[in-house]
Amino acid sequence: MLILASSSPRRKELLTLVTDEPFQIEVSAVDERAITAENAVELVKKLAMAKAKAVADRFWSDTVIGCDTVVELNGEVLGKPADQQEATRMIKALSGAEHLVHTGVCLCRQDKCDVFAVTTRVEFLDWRDDEIRRYVLTSEPYDKAGGYAIQGYAARFVAKIDGCYFNVMGLPVSAVYHHLRDF
Repeated sequence: MLILASSSPRRKELLTLVTDEPFQIEVSAVDERAITAENAVELVKKLAMAKAKAVADRFWSDTVIGCDTVVELNGEVLGKPADQQEATRMIKALSGAEHLVHTGVCLCRQDKCDVFAVTTRVEFLDWRDDEIRRYVLTSEPYDKAGGYAIQGYAARFVAKIDGCYFNVMGLPVSAVYHHLRDF
C-alpha cells in the first residue's frame, strides 16, 4: 500500500497523477519547528524524512511518502504565515521579486529511504497594496509556504516559472513518479 504522510488536499490531488493505485493518508505528528538545517534545501529534505519515518514506523511494510515545501527569498525561508500580518509581510516581500520554491520528498519502506528535493524558480509581478490586503483577508495564504497558492488568486501575479509547476503546489509529480518507479 502507498501512504501519503500529509494532510494537504493539494498533495492528495496531485498524488492521483502519480499513481492509479489506491493510497491512504496518514498524518505525521512531527514538530516542524524543532527541525533546523543550514539551508532551505536541506531543511525540506530533513522535514520530509522526519514525516515519512514517523508514519513508516507504524506501517512497516508499506511505502510512505513524506513531503515538505518552503519558499526561499534571498536566503530567507518563508514557511506558512501564522496570521494576516505575517502573510502581508511575505506577499510584500515576494511582490516584484524572484524566489525559489523547494519541496523535499522522502520515500520510505522498512529500512530503505530515498530523499530528494526539487526546486522551482518563480517570478512575481508587483502586487498593489489593496491587492495584498484583499488577498490576506481570504483563507488562501494560511496553509501554504510563502503565503500564496500558485493555483489560486496568486496566479494573477506569476510572471515566469522555471521548473515544475506542481512542485510549487507541493508535490513535484514527475520526480515523485520516477523515484517511486525506481524505488
